[in-house]
Amino acid sequence: MPLPAAQARLLATIEAQGEARIGDLAAVDHCSQPTMTTQVRRLEDAGLVTRTADPGDARAVRIRITPEGIRTLTAVRADRAAAIEPQLALLPPADRRVLADAVDVLRRLLDHAATTPGRATRQ
Repeated sequence: MPLPAAQARLLATIEAQGEARIGDLAAVDHCSQPTMTTQVRRLEDAGLVTRTADPGDARAVRIRITPEGIRTLTAVRADRAAAIEPQLALLPPADRRVLADAVDVLRRLLDHAATTPGRATRQ
């Protein structure tokens, strides 16, 4: 069964952070903690992430991607690349370079956002 886009995005965020608390994931995704708990539970039920106790806070847990989660995310990325590559091949080389540069800028912005916890979340 294909992974829904929102779950794939969350799994990619967890992979990028190494491990994360529910509250930090909620802040990055601009959602409430209960909503994020539900999303993480779905990934956990599928065997894509694990929860471990946070040694610094007995009330909190840390979320980490599993080997199966890495395999799934790799497959999702390969599927997406296979879908878009034929379209990119239609672009002239100069346009592909511009697009690649823009993707690099967007990636830096998203990486910064993903590692900046504590922003306001929607309730």
